[in-house]
Amino acid sequence: MANSRSNLRRLWRAVTSRDSRLDGAFVYAVRSTGVYCRPSCPARRPGRSQVVFFPAAQEAQRQGFRPCRRCWPQEAARAAESAVVGRVCRALEEKIEQDGEKHELSQPIAKLAADAGISSGRLRQAFRRLMGITPRGYADQLRLRRLKHRLRKEKDVTTAMYQAGYGSSSRLYERSNHQLGMTPATYGHGGRGMEIRYTVAPSPIGRILVAGTTRGVSAVYVGRSDDQLAATLRREYPEAQISRNPARVSSWVRQIVRHLAGRQPQLELPLDIQGTAFQRRVWEALRRIPYGETRSYTDVARQLGQPQARRAVARACATNPVSLVIPCHRVIRGDGGLGGYGGGIARKRALLDGEKRASGKL
Repeated sequence: MANSRSNLRRLWRAVTSRDSRLDGAFVYAVRSTGVYCRPSCPARRPGRSQVVFFPAAQEAQRQGFRPCRRCWPQEAARAAESAVVGRVCRALEEKIEQDGEKHELSQPIAKLAADAGISSGRLRQAFRRLMGITPRGYADQLRLRRLKHRLRKEKDVTTAMYQAGYGSSSRLYERSNHQLGMTPATYGHGGRGMEIRYTVAPSPIGRILVAGTTRGVSAVYVGRSDDQLAATLRREYPEAQISRNPARVSSWVRQIVRHLAGRQPQLELPLDIQGTAFQRRVWEALRRIPYGETRSYTDVARQLGQPQARRAVARACATNPVSLVIPCHRVIRGDGGLGGYGGGIARKRALLDGEKRASGKL
């Protein structure tokens, strides 16, 4: 935070007038009490000589100050951060859509931060805490989503690439294996050239489809209809060489069914899946949750060293391509509610109850 005299006077005026508009923009700490507050705190005002200002609650805490129990400044900071990140996300979404074929964002991240009233550094920190990635990384994901949409519509990869905002093919292709799971041309052709084998089998929670390549499991779907499950797989890769081949995946299926029946608590199957670095960290954390136990989204975020990234953790759970193998059903809300689940809340409850019974924890 700039320490110019004019800026310090402005901050002190906000404190003396209890200006709630600046809650979340900064905090002030009192040396004599060791407490820090939001500008609108109703407590009696200290002398100016006892006050020191910080741009964020975390910095005040790092200096040894504790939060005020009357105004709870850390909550104001979190709410303000969440609101700012939400506004920047919406701005990025609009810009990616408007920029179209431009190769770079017409509005730099620094401008977005300035419009939101914070520094670029603080915006990046807030993004990492709440989203698990940087603003630039979020913009890249938006552009990738646009590319996927274009690849489905355009026959020419180059045309789709430029319409999605990529300036050169080299930059796109060097990232494609990590982001798309294949080259853009392969994705644009619906996975043409890929060999995916699958089977569908009965399980304690419904019909289960297990699909994979020679390297490992790539998809696990649960539902009521074999045709529906197979159609879901084919929609993702309409041009891939997909065939029902129980022999190829039978070992994986048997292990998953035994797991669901409580006879094989640990699943250690090879995986062939794609995800961002943050998604992979979340998925690895989920695989470490003990059988029969649960963790909250915040617990997982804390384990990753990003306690404010619970929403990003929830998104990583929602995009988990191999449910059961990566047990996203073991993540629940902080208040004990089950939260969301792709297979439905009833199925999530059945999975958790079954694991607790099998482990003797119910």
